[in-house]
Amino acid sequence: MKKESPHLADKLLLAYQTEIKGHAFYRHAEEVATDEKGKNVFRHLSKEELEHIDVISAIADSIKKGGGWMGYKEALIKGRGEREKKGLPIFPGENELIEKLKQNETDQNAVFIAVGVEEKAVDFYGRMLKAAKEPGEKVFLTGLLEMEKGHLKILRWEHESLVKTGFWGDFMEYSVEKETE
Repeated sequence: MKKESPHLADKLLLAYQTEIKGHAFYRHAEEVATDEKGKNVFRHLSKEELEHIDVISAIADSIKKGGGWMGYKEALIKGRGEREKKGLPIFPGENELIEKLKQNETDQNAVFIAVGVEEKAVDFYGRMLKAAKEPGEKVFLTGLLEMEKGHLKILRWEHESLVKTGFWGDFMEYSVEKETE
């Protein structure tokens, strides 16, 4: 193991715990959401957070055992297999995100909180990528960073839909002209 591994292991543990909280938050947000597109967005994000949990778990385990980095797909298969084999439920423990949403359970608040979460994830993985030394680490973190940026984009689209800017992504869903007739 390289001497930076304990520091890297701490970062992966933090990422793992953050993804668990995000997964639980998105599942709760899906239940709270009244907008069907919002429910679908939160359902999709919770599934991707679960994938991230599996991948980070497998990579952390590999690094801990001296095996090093592995590709995303390989880590996903290994991590999912381990979780399913052990039958481990994922419990987030205290979840300040869910508590924050419970104070104002609206679609807009759920999206607002989620945008904040994803902005922090983009920042966190971006900093990890800048500090990355190994090619496998850079490839993995680049992929994860791009996924988090994608989450942010989807959430911003959902926000646009909720505040009725007229578009969800690049698709017109609301026409001021039609609504005022």
